[in-house]
Amino acid sequence: MESFILFFSALFGLIIGSFLNVCIYRIPAEKSIVWPPSFCPKCGARIKFYDNIPVLSYLILWGKCRRCKAPISCQYPIVELLTGALTVLFVWRWGLTAWTAVGLTALYSLIILSVIDLHLMIIPDRFSLGLIVLGLAFAWLNPNFDGNGWSRFLQGLLGAGVGFFGTLAVALLGFVLFRKEAMGGGDVKLMGGIGAVVGWEGVITTIIFASVLGLVYSVFLMIFKGKGKGDAIPFGPFLSAGALINLCYLVRPEMLTIPL
Repeated sequence: MESFILFFSALFGLIIGSFLNVCIYRIPAEKSIVWPPSFCPKCGARIKFYDNIPVLSYLILWGKCRRCKAPISCQYPIVELLTGALTVLFVWRWGLTAWTAVGLTALYSLIILSVIDLHLMIIPDRFSLGLIVLGLAFAWLNPNFDGNGWSRFLQGLLGAGVGFFGTLAVALLGFVLFRKEAMGGGDVKLMGGIGAVVGWEGVITTIIFASVLGLVYSVFLMIFKGKGKGDAIPFGPFLSAGALINLCYLVRPEMLTIPL
């Protein structure tokens, strides 16, 4: 039965990953995510359903549009595979519980904003604010928190406050010391959203994980891409990675008692 559930979790994640790609492309352009149906951004041709199967269609078409042969970004299968794999991980870790649905909603939001940040160096506020609402609305389910519903809500609110104001303080201190932006406003608001979901302790570990991953990425860019030490990098993906580590491994599975 567990294998059956994980198999369908993977299929579900792959399908959601395809939709996340639509969101990543259309949200920064302020286009509808539901209409029109998927189309080639090069020639405008509508993508048939059989050319829109996650990962498989990309492989069959050799990463090119069927009509104009324009290359299709490898981002599409990567996002689909990542979403499918992480969906399986979340379901395997937590089972079919109500908190799994909350965690997956947070996961999908973090994937979208991370890829947008990688491309455009922006984090749309709707995701950061959405995570705050999600974390506070479902704080009563959160296995990171203790006590009754009101107590858990306050813990989520504390996490959001520590995430936002703590990161804001770091950003302001970095600007004073180095006379340049250490963290963007999008990162500050994102940490408020992450804090509402993982709590104030999770904020600390998220920033630690993100800082280490960001440092590794910066060194990689300096060695292989010729980037300088002062060049800005998108920090949202690393904050998201830190948050996901908290959600997957620092959560207390024994507290997950509410099934779907």
